Amino acid sequence: MGTDKPIRTRAHYLFVFHMAILLIHGDEAFAQIRYSVPEEVKDGTVVGNVAKDLGLDITSLTDRRIRVVSGSKETFFEVNQNNGVLYVQKKMDREELCQSSGTCLMELKILVEKPLEIHYVVVEITDVNDHSPAFPEKQQRFEIAEHTLPGKRFQLHTARDPDAGTNSIRTYTLSSNDHFEIDIRQSDDDKIPFLVLKKSLDREKNSKHVLFVTAVDGGKPPRSGTLNVSIVVLDSNDNRPTFSQEIYESEIRENVPVGTSVFRVNATDPDEGTNGEIEYNFGKTLKKKVYDIFELDKLTGEIRVKGLVDYEENNIYKLDIEASDKGTPPLTGECRLIIKIKDVNDNSPEIEVTSLSNTVTEDSKPGTVISLISVTDKDSGVNGKMILSIQSEVPFELKPSYKENTYSLVTNKLLDREEVSNYDIIIKATDGGEPPLSTFKSINIQISDVNDNSPQFSQNPLQFYLEENNAAGKFIFSVSATDNDLNENAAISYHIMRDENVNDMKSFLNINPDNGQISALKSFDFETVKTFHFHVVASDSGSPSLSSNVTVNVFILDQNDNAPVILYPLSSNGSAEGVEEIPRNVNAGHLVTKVRAYDADIGYNGWLLFSLQEVTAHSLFTLDRYTGQIRTLRSFTETDEAEHKLLILVKDNGNVSLSATATVLVRLVEPKEAFAASDVKSSSRADEDNNVTFYLMITLASVSALFLISIIVLIAMQCSKSTDYTSKYLQETNYDGTLCHSIQYRSGDKRYMLVGPRMSIGSTIVPGSQANTLVLPDRRRTSEEVRTFSVLTQNRVVCSHTKFVACKNIFSSTDQNDAQKRTKSCPQS
Repeated sequence: MGTDKPIRTRAHYLFVFHMAILLIHGDEAFAQIRYSVPEEVKDGTVVGNVAKDLGLDITSLTDRRIRVVSGSKETFFEVNQNNGVLYVQKKMDREELCQSSGTCLMELKILVEKPLEIHYVVVEITDVNDHSPAFPEKQQRFEIAEHTLPGKRFQLHTARDPDAGTNSIRTYTLSSNDHFEIDIRQSDDDKIPFLVLKKSLDREKNSKHVLFVTAVDGGKPPRSGTLNVSIVVLDSNDNRPTFSQEIYESEIRENVPVGTSVFRVNATDPDEGTNGEIEYNFGKTLKKKVYDIFELDKLTGEIRVKGLVDYEENNIYKLDIEASDKGTPPLTGECRLIIKIKDVNDNSPEIEVTSLSNTVTEDSKPGTVISLISVTDKDSGVNGKMILSIQSEVPFELKPSYKENTYSLVTNKLLDREEVSNYDIIIKATDGGEPPLSTFKSINIQISDVNDNSPQFSQNPLQFYLEENNAAGKFIFSVSATDNDLNENAAISYHIMRDENVNDMKSFLNINPDNGQISALKSFDFETVKTFHFHVVASDSGSPSLSSNVTVNVFILDQNDNAPVILYPLSSNGSAEGVEEIPRNVNAGHLVTKVRAYDADIGYNGWLLFSLQEVTAHSLFTLDRYTGQIRTLRSFTETDEAEHKLLILVKDNGNVSLSATATVLVRLVEPKEAFAASDVKSSSRADEDNNVTFYLMITLASVSALFLISIIVLIAMQCSKSTDYTSKYLQETNYDGTLCHSIQYRSGDKRYMLVGPRMSIGSTIVPGSQANTLVLPDRRRTSEEVRTFSVLTQNRVVCSHTKFVACKNIFSSTDQNDAQKRTKSCPQS
């Protein structure tokens, strides 16, 4: 190829080879193509279109982040991510990169992502003729006796040219003269020039000859270097030292100690005296590195180790040795010593990890490639053979690639971040030397979270108790869920599950989506609703979002927020005032009238007590504290006044008692007038009774409707939950028909009842419940209903009867007779 164009022919065949490998090996196949580029080209010079030659989609190169991965500090090539062109990024010097005269190759790793692939590209750095031949010295001097016979050879300095191939030294030329010619001896890769005497010298004619030896390379245009050769014509010493053989060989192990003897050379000279005394020296054309590693004893010819011998740096050395006598002029003989270095296992394997990221998602399937691992060993032979293994117990494994000493780190099991969030993978590489050397590499893999856990509530369903008359808009209670995921996958938001029923209690609830705090948009009234339930949905912020819901059962607790309502007496103008006419001749205990009242609260809050606040004659009338019946205490006399006013106070038993008053005017009439008035009164009372009956019917219908709705809701809740766990309100039918409340509910194996002044049969007050909650025997466990009970709590006695429950107050005051009288009025159990 030229300096700006890649060789397409070779790339084409390599691309075909790459496609064949892909068909055989699938995703694990790697392609290897080869380009060539001259050294010293400018930055940006195009080497080839690697994407096209590899068959990659040009439009996806940017997303797949195609790039050159270099294991060295310097990067000479790069790939254009827009068009896939491989270009020179940094100017290259072939002689610096590849000191040998052979082929200079650079192996590049081309990495692409999504999916992860690695391709190997070999770039050959071709030589250009950028160096001229150079002699180690500018001048060389010979002293030649005049009687030297033609054909005598004199070794000249060998020129060095760092270029390779045709650009290296091609030939040597000698300036025109009558006595000398040049001869070139080929030795391995070197051309050694010799000055050959072709005509005898005559010192008397010319005692000195000056010649110019020119070394010429094969470049176009060729480059050259010149050596000045001075020849001094002398007399005597006609024998030069000679070695037994021209080439010697020796072998040593690398890392031998300094001072170790390598070889001893020996030359002989038949001359006598100083002409036969020999001195040994290294040839002047050796590389400087040789002088740092070996030394030569000038007198004995022994070669010893002077520096570090490293097989990986150079495995063979060629030493040119000269033996010179001390004659005048001195004569020289040459030989070559080839020293071969034997490898020792002195290099541990090196592990190179190429990873896109140290994070892998927990939903990665087995076989997902995590990293590409390459292992190298500078030793050779068995010392360079390596075994790679994972030392730790992790859900990963190594899979070998088609390229030797290249592996893929892949998952071999399913991952779960909630169990293990990161792994430290220890990789061990061991060579085959004796003893073997090992290297360890630790790779930390972080497991990233995936939204695979839905929010969970601590229990389901949840139960909350809320007092009625709560402040609208304020926090009443909260729900909370947890999520085992992380970050946005664990960020929980809450909302209430709505339906189309606009009158549903859920429409009056609001939940804070961030913390699950629930507030009521209205104030709840126990007399309107006693229980309701709704569903709260907890959703995380993952994609897709996961959610779960919980059923929240809310029980409204009663407060004393309703004052007693007087139902009788009730006059036409709405005031609680009535007139009763009775004959004067009635006996003691005569029923004058009965004050009727109603309280919408339940339990003690709805338990009504009657008392006389004002009365004109305390000895004439008595008021039953619990029934509101007004009776005469004695017979009337002539001195008793004809009209009496009774002011009656009706109050409940709440912590803060609420009350109402009623006024009853009792008129005493003669028996005849009483009978006449009785007819009129019967007519008016019929109307009044009709009104009272109408109000009672409305009240009872409202209570019954509310009760039936509660029963239906609780039955639905019972069907969806466990019977033994969920609390339910149940209807209690065993009350005496007065305007008292009796609501039951079940929790576990117990039934609870909230009662008014007339409690149902077989009930017991729950300790610690402020005496307004009763525990009923579980009728599922016994077929016989408990008919009677008697409990004393907080100075109150609860009495049972087969038809009604009357509650009497036992006074702790001095009026013991009254207390006993009222206690006896309770039926005995």
